[in-house]
Amino acid sequence: MATSEPTSPQGATASALDLDRAVELLAGKRIAVLSGAGLSTDSGIPDYRGAGRVVRKPMTFQEFRADPAKRQRYWAGSHLGWRTFAAARPNPGHQALAGLERDGVVTGIVTQNVDGLHLRSGSRRVVEIHGSMDRAVCLTCGQVFSRADLAAVLDRDNPWIDEPGSVQLQPDGDVEITDVDRFRVPDCSVCGGVLKPDVVFFGEFVPAEKFREAVSIVAEADALLVVGSSLTVNSGVRLVDHAARRKHPVVIVNRGATRSDGRAAVKIDAGTTETLEALAARLR
Repeated sequence: MATSEPTSPQGATASALDLDRAVELLAGKRIAVLSGAGLSTDSGIPDYRGAGRVVRKPMTFQEFRADPAKRQRYWAGSHLGWRTFAAARPNPGHQALAGLERDGVVTGIVTQNVDGLHLRSGSRRVVEIHGSMDRAVCLTCGQVFSRADLAAVLDRDNPWIDEPGSVQLQPDGDVEITDVDRFRVPDCSVCGGVLKPDVVFFGEFVPAEKFREAVSIVAEADALLVVGSSLTVNSGVRLVDHAARRKHPVVIVNRGATRSDGRAAVKIDAGTTETLEALAARLR
């Protein structure tokens, strides 16, 4: 498959030539979409690896499960961050993809994001490959809880905690805080087990059934459009590889390099919102 070098400087809008080539490849095809954190930055949710971001080491699943003090720190920060996280709204990029799905152009979305914004924008066939912050799950009995209901319990059990006026929100709904010694961590109301947000932590595997759903979306389409992902996580790279092996054209829209640029027939180095709006207008 032919490759292309990015022709737009980082942070610029997509060039007319890039858009023309992408439309030529995608027009008339059933398109699967793989989305990453860069799609949600225009909704106020920062990405992990954007320009100027401070490198941080997220808590691993092994740390969360083994250390009650680390669970306490995680839940305190996650609770404060979730309030801002849950208030985010879909941006025009999400809405453009939902419109393309309604028109029968996009046949499914695989998202690495845990913010639920695709579903809130009206997209119907969405595989949240890394889970969703809208839920929490018991690691012992598997009971699932609404995050909104759990937040009410956390507020009740921790009346001393003041929500900061401005928090440093992370892509997984966490914030960095230091004074957590008094924070009461919730237990499962069914069995008393450990609760965690229903998301894939670092050190966890994507559930096999979720990955099979994602592969199915890619396999059933004629092309793959990657938006807002640097493809640093292996699950994303594997989906691009699935498309490439089937000789499906791959179009990548992302500011900066990705691990799969060499697999792309077209790489558009530009913002996702304006590029998706432009693509949607022409693909309809």
